[in-house]
Amino acid sequence: MPETTPPPERPKLSPEAERALAEAEKRRAARAAEERPRELRGRKGPEPVRYGDWEVKGIASDF
Repeated sequence: MPETTPPPERPKLSPEAERALAEAEKRRAARAAEERPRELRGRKGPEPVRYGDWEVKGIASDF
C-alpha cells in the first residue's frame, strides 16, 4: 500500500480573519434558517432566472 501524506497545515490566521470567518458562518446559518413564503401559482421546476432566460408558453425571452 502506498503511504498517505497528512494534509498540509493551515497557516495561522489573524484574529481579524478568524472573526470575519465566524461572522460569515453565522450569516450563512441565519440565511439557511429563515423561512421563505411559499409561492402560489408559480412556475413548476427549477427557477428559470438561474439560467438567464424565462419561458412562457414556449416563447423564451432573455433578460
